[in-house]
Formats: sequence, structure tokens, C-alpha cells
Amino acid sequence: MPALRACLAIAGLTVVTLILLPLQWLAVRYGWQVRRTIPVLFHRVGCWLLGVRVTERGRLCATRPLLVSANHVSWLDIVVLGSRVPLSFIAKSEVASWPLFGTFARLQRSVFVNRQRRSATGRTNSEIAERLADGDAMVLFAEGTSSDGSRVLPFRSALIGAAQAALAGNGAAGAETVWVQPLAIVYTRLQGLPLDRRTRPLIGWYGDMDLAPHLWRLMKEGAVDVELVWGEPVAVTPSTSRKALTLQLEETVREALMATLQAREPATRITGAKDVSPLASPDAPQNIAAPQ
Repeated sequence: MPALRACLAIAGLTVVTLILLPLQWLAVRYGWQVRRTIPVLFHRVGCWLLGVRVTERGRLCATRPLLVSANHVSWLDIVVLGSRVPLSFIAKSEVASWPLFGTFARLQRSVFVNRQRRSATGRTNSEIAERLADGDAMVLFAEGTSSDGSRVLPFRSALIGAAQAALAGNGAAGAETVWVQPLAIVYTRLQGLPLDRRTRPLIGWYGDMDLAPHLWRLMKEGAVDVELVWGEPVAVTPSTSRKALTLQLEETVREALMATLQAREPATRITGAKDVSPLASPDAPQNIAAPQ
């Protein structure tokens, strides 16, 4: 039965891919607005076929430019986040060469980062800044790698600089303030049971795990529950301290993840997890000024 479930999921994804992939290629090729929404449809179908149930607390900030800073657990993060709203991702350069998945990443207009070459950071930040200024919400997995989902690794500050690069006078015209929003991705249950050390590797994709076997095992399991805890967006200005901002984002995501896993507090009291109205005034979030 589990193998049959996986085969049906693969068959369904194949049909959807054959229909939507050519449409998305044309949309990206000719700059159609629908290029932002086709991936959402694809990922929603993917969540349904994989048996993934998504719960959100808070919401994505509607103000632009916007950079989302999240923890990273699995390849499934892309499907989960992509099913909610139009988003593009910042991915490691190796992803571009992966069979099929690299094609998906390019058609979702991902920005690829070569983490082995520090000299490429400035060029990457400029590319991200241009996308932010163009109105695209970009997702950065700030740990730089993935974990088993039971903890948050230290955030890296290098690519947070893309938010400052998008400010007026720093390579992208028209942006006086850029917003960075923390997000905790928390996988909570598998087939209705809380995740533990035995079952977390079925969802978390980290270390030297091979992609194809991991994908097959998860497709056989199905029934995954995941919570997205959106934090309050933070305004970035030219005086913002990149390192202070990175630490704040890291702590907000860590507290939200731990509180969700341990269920110690109601959703509205989790640090950084208050609802953010898409029409909220951009004056509400707090700036982080550089130390004097």
C-alpha cells in the first residue's frame, strides 16, 4: 500500500509537470505575470499528492521589497512555502545542475549562490537586490544548510546584505526601506503522530542523505503536518547592523520553532509570531540601528 501511494503521487506529479512546465517556461521567457502564480498551483498540487497539511500562524508581509529569512529542514520546504504565495528562492549553485529539480528551480526564477567563492557574494547580492526592487519576495535559508528540524543552526549574515543592496543609492533605485521577515518552518507530525528521533530523518533531508531514496520514502509515508510561523517584518535601512539583524532573525526563528515543538505557549504569544496584516503600516516593525 505505501508503495502504491508513492507510485500514484509520482504519476500525478508527472501529469501536472507535463502540463504546467511548458506554460511556466513560456511565462518566464516572455515575462508574463502568470510566471509568479503557476509555481503556486504546482506546489499546491504537490502538497496534496504528498499528503502534506500546512498550518500558518501569522502571514507573509505584503509590503515590498521583502526578503524572507527561514530555517531549512528539507527539499519539502520548497513545496510547502511555494504552495502558499508567489515566492522565489535563493539556492546553492549545485541545485542548478540537478536533473529535473534544477529545471524546476530555474523556472521558479531562483537565484543561485556559489557558497565556495566569497568573491561571488557581491554579485549575488546585486542580483537579489534587483529582484527585490522588482517586487519579488525572495526566500533565504539563512543557515546555509539543512538540519533535522529539531533545532536552528546559526544564521549566516553575508546574504542578508542583499537587503541593504536593494536600498536607494546601493544598486537598486526606488527602495528607501527593505523588509526582512523571519519564518520558522516546523514539521510536527507524521501520520498523526508527533515526530521523534526515529521519524525526523524521514522528513529532514540533511548531511549526506541521497535525494532519490529520501523522496521515495517520504512519498510512501505521506500525512505530514507542518506549521509556518511568520514573525514580524523588520525594516532595514542604511544604518542597520547586518550582524545584529542576523542575530535577531536567528533568535526569533529559534524561539518560534522550540515553542511550537514543545507547545509551551499559545500561538499568539510566541516571540515574533504575531499576525502581520497585509495592510499593516510599514511603520510598525522596529529598526535595528547600527551601534554607535
